Amino acid sequence: MYIYKWLADKQNDTGIVTQHSECHAKGGGISSYAGVRGGAAGSLKDCLKQAVKDIPKSRHHQTPLYLGATAGMRLLGKVNATESKRVLKEVEKEMRSCPFKFKEAAILSGQEEGAYGWVTVNYLLENFAKYGFVGRWLNPGRQTIGALDLGGASTQIAFETSEVVEDKDNVMELKLYGKTYRLYTQSFLCYGQDQFLRKLLAHLITTQGVKTQVSHPCYPQQYNTSVKLGHDVFDSPCTQSYKPASFDPQKSVRVVGTGDYRSCLDSVTKLFSFENCSYSKCSFNGVFQPNVTGNFMAFSAFFFTHKYINSLTNIPITSPSRLKEAIQLICNMTISEMTAKTKQSEKYMKNVCAVSNFVQVLLLQGYGFNNHSLPSISFEKQAGGASVGWALGYMLSLSSMIPGERLGLMKALPLGPWAGILFLFITLLFIALGYLLMIYRSTKSKEGIV
Repeated sequence: MYIYKWLADKQNDTGIVTQHSECHAKGGGISSYAGVRGGAAGSLKDCLKQAVKDIPKSRHHQTPLYLGATAGMRLLGKVNATESKRVLKEVEKEMRSCPFKFKEAAILSGQEEGAYGWVTVNYLLENFAKYGFVGRWLNPGRQTIGALDLGGASTQIAFETSEVVEDKDNVMELKLYGKTYRLYTQSFLCYGQDQFLRKLLAHLITTQGVKTQVSHPCYPQQYNTSVKLGHDVFDSPCTQSYKPASFDPQKSVRVVGTGDYRSCLDSVTKLFSFENCSYSKCSFNGVFQPNVTGNFMAFSAFFFTHKYINSLTNIPITSPSRLKEAIQLICNMTISEMTAKTKQSEKYMKNVCAVSNFVQVLLLQGYGFNNHSLPSISFEKQAGGASVGWALGYMLSLSSMIPGERLGLMKALPLGPWAGILFLFITLLFIALGYLLMIYRSTKSKEGIV
């Protein structure tokens, strides 16, 4: 949950927003409570109580409240539309019980999620508007940068392009601060970190046969675990195409890590399709994409993957070859070496080789980053004191529908400080004039003596 605040007036119908505070809800996303009555609503209670404390009581009735759901709920809608609607109704009822001005609980499309991430990145970098001197907002005239988001169930790419976008579903226009921006935006459902790992496991089990033990080339050496074929692997719409004709969902399979970089990369690559493109060019799975241009910011799971690569290898990701070199080192490490280097638990280290290879294939073969463009990606968790993600961009767009208060309230400083600055300026002006007058008289006196 993010709480945002903005000045009374607006800049060309779009609120100037800053992050006030945030709260991390316990448990999984609301989609994880499918079939659990009251679970989704209950997961929001603590954060909503925090909002009641953080927001001034006098502003409660004026504060709009929104819930945006993303890929987890999009997946649930595909599997069980009735349950998806029930979960949304449940969280809506909980939010309506708060003293705020409830607006909506909605599922964002993949394109919207990507576009709002792009808005967040460029807002935080002050590419849209910048605080100028004497209380004015200025257009800095900067180029926007692209956004790369890697969530649990989907991944998004969004950037401005001057190329013709051959698939109109990939075009999104946003009006911010009086200017219209035309974006290419694409979301790949089932290519988020969690669902990709499920697909990889399903692929390995299917190709090796449903046996009591399966080799996992992306798991580190010395690491092994047990999974249930139903709950952990095939009970997801993302793994339906890998599901065997008949299997016992309660059966446990032992997964043994072998730490083999080449075999891991080959297995990961097979989860992408680079054929059957009906456009002039595609990223993967037949999806049109123009050439990537300019700088990019990568966040969410991209940030953590990059962080782990750096902490495990100390190799800067300055080129595709350096990225490959770093991932090879990681995949050759044992699980004990990885936990010792990072001081992180096996829970986080077991998937670093797999996710690093996934990011490598996605960025280089999928999106088409190369020696020239890969260094243009910065991996960030925060910027400008706020968390990077789609939420701030969502709020920036939604706030344009909120009526602005009267123009006289728009100042960079309250009235008191402004009056003080004005008085100080006038005083200094008089002192300067007096000093110049003294110099003038002194010069005249010397001329008279001569």
